[in-house]
Amino acid sequence: MLLLCGGCATAPPRQPVADDARRALALLDARRQEFTDLRTLADIVLTRDRETLRFTGALLVKGPDSVRLEALSPLGQPYFLVTVHEGQLTAYDATKNAARVGPATAETIARVLGLPLDADALVAVLAGHAVPPKDLRVAELVPDDRLGPSLTLVGADRRQRVWMDFETGAVRQLEIDGGPFPVTITFRRDGEALSGFDLRSEPADVAGSVTYRNLVVGGGIEPERFTLALPKGAKTQSIR
Repeated sequence: MLLLCGGCATAPPRQPVADDARRALALLDARRQEFTDLRTLADIVLTRDRETLRFTGALLVKGPDSVRLEALSPLGQPYFLVTVHEGQLTAYDATKNAARVGPATAETIARVLGLPLDADALVAVLAGHAVPPKDLRVAELVPDDRLGPSLTLVGADRRQRVWMDFETGAVRQLEIDGGPFPVTITFRRDGEALSGFDLRSEPADVAGSVTYRNLVVGGGIEPERFTLALPKGAKTQSIR
């Protein structure tokens, strides 16, 4: 049995990829490559250690690896901002005029956003897609279970299981193991349109949901929107 855990991994040998798994990988890649950007209001609920956080945020996502999230007050003013761009994560708390800055890794993104995903995988999930783990070693189809057929993907330090439509490449559910904590992400769609997703991680005692409103896909977003200029005098702290 392959053993993977946060901070440690036993990498499996590289295995030949069968034709059916290769076709599924090509479908996933095609869907992800089609994505350019999205903007939406996001109603976010996150429960961790029995404490629940609820807020509405303005969310911008641009492929391959840029995200901006502004948590909004009831009056519509941003009070907490997070950007992931060009390999850096910045989280700014306007109420304290304080920021945390560090590399955009799965570990730092998990600490700030609750999703143990690298920047490109975070963008894929927010867009309703899946990106294979880096340094892919194993890709194989798994027979039907109660959710239908799935694709197992094993990288050097991470394992994923993807339930998807093998005709269209649309992802229904994604399990990720091997990061800071395992997580299951279940996508919600209104027809073809993504309406949000639910997430859970029993080992981390984390559960949550993200619901999109007024979603616009492919409308174009300027790259500078993902650069967060901190106010003068803001206190900064490194996050690793």
